[in-house]
Amino acid sequence: MNIFQSRLKKPRHNYNGEQPFQTSLESINEAHHKVTYRGISMLKCPFDMVNYQMIISEVKPDLLIEIGTNKGGSALYFADLLKAMGKGIVHTIDLKQEQLDPSVVNCENIHLYEGGWQNYATSEAKGFKKILIIDDGSHTYDDVKEAFDKLNKLITKESYYIVEDGILDQLDINKSKFNGGPVKAIKEILNEYPEFNLDEKWSNFYGQNATFNIMGYLKRSSK
Repeated sequence: MNIFQSRLKKPRHNYNGEQPFQTSLESINEAHHKVTYRGISMLKCPFDMVNYQMIISEVKPDLLIEIGTNKGGSALYFADLLKAMGKGIVHTIDLKQEQLDPSVVNCENIHLYEGGWQNYATSEAKGFKKILIIDDGSHTYDDVKEAFDKLNKLITKESYYIVEDGILDQLDINKSKFNGGPVKAIKEILNEYPEFNLDEKWSNFYGQNATFNIMGYLKRSSK
């Protein structure tokens, strides 16, 4: 069970007769569609946003590859975190880079790529010493698995290939549309690639599976 599915109905305090704290997976999912960064749509669970800044601080990547730009809010967030660290650029990939805010387009450490992960040349990552990848693309089983098959070799030891939105299974949203979705792909990845392990430090940081990236924090333990 995902911790977001529980509803907290018996708080220790009930101030001024107001309704007690209560949440659900559905309400958090609805809210995450409204999350912005510097005014730009980001579409991230806040728990995972905080995880990302800790992971970036820990790994110190000089290249972060993002699959799925959307409006660019997350690319800008990652770029700012890398700037604060003093190094690193973002390669953000989408089918089309449209309707992006000028602050994303003009950010000096964001490089935009079109044509999806399929057309991203791995040679673009040549020369970088520490690479981290975040897949926030289509979330279909096929795309998640095939993108990993292509790009996982770029991940350096002790860094991560993070697959987003395994939470789709528990949201029960159009399962047929995703052909099993991220979790199905991740289970196969863990069987086929023993050099990658699920890092439960991040998936359970706020409580068991209190993340949208169910089983998604894949850490490379060896080359």
